[in-house]
Amino acid sequence: MTTIPLSCGDHTFRLLSLEQAARLIAMLDLQGMDVAASGGGDAHVRPEDVRTDVAGWAMTVRRCLSAAGLRPADVFLIPWTDFETLAPNSPDPDVRAESRALFGEMADFAARIGAPGITTLPGLHWPDESHRDSLHRAAEELTWRAQRAAAVELRFSIEAHVGSVCATPEAALDLLALASGVELTLDYSHFVAQGVEPERVHRLLGHARHVHVRGTRPDRLQCGLQHSTVDYGDVARRLCAGGYEGSIAIEYLWADWQHMNECDTVSETIVLRDLLRAQMG
Repeated sequence: MTTIPLSCGDHTFRLLSLEQAARLIAMLDLQGMDVAASGGGDAHVRPEDVRTDVAGWAMTVRRCLSAAGLRPADVFLIPWTDFETLAPNSPDPDVRAESRALFGEMADFAARIGAPGITTLPGLHWPDESHRDSLHRAAEELTWRAQRAAAVELRFSIEAHVGSVCATPEAALDLLALASGVELTLDYSHFVAQGVEPERVHRLLGHARHVHVRGTRPDRLQCGLQHSTVDYGDVARRLCAGGYEGSIAIEYLWADWQHMNECDTVSETIVLRDLLRAQMG
């Protein structure tokens, strides 16, 4: 059976420095690090900082990865601490233009650190318009991003998340059908937490460029693996059988949002790592 490389995001260990987080990820015997470029908060890598010196920040992150013996698994761009700010499908054309500019610079950053691709958020269903209009505008903007990413030899994917324009598996498929060149960074938790059965999510596996995993159950975006209703061993087997070529990122977070400060991120990362490896071994 194929062994899929495992990674972890620096944002799993946000209370550490970037260098410390990278060393810890390496100590956990994972092959890669997902760089979470999140704006407006306390992230190690913030887009508003990167934009002041793309080359310099890329060199810093590249050296950090190299020192820890890690490869860049992905860059996850989250423009701000809310989903509205710089959303790709904003009804305001000036906001859309600035969102494109941000994405372009962060794509250059991702290419400079050697990442295989870049992930971002898909946008929202805006309250003063139909879901169809929000979805079609998102598709147009995301198609542009896929083309911009391809120009620097990156693959491009979106995370269909709680509160997004594609918050269900069916809406995600609709968006992918409209947006050329766009793939998925698939995270079961954003569907299962809403009460969606994992069986409805499986159909998205064939569209996945990157995969996020963590314990989850209805009404909990994150929980310990012992309480999770997703069989990640089954997910790993399905990915292997389907010829998946990306990484699996173990993405436990510690944040004061959606009960995400209730898990021991180190222990849960180890438990899920071992489960995945046992299924792929």
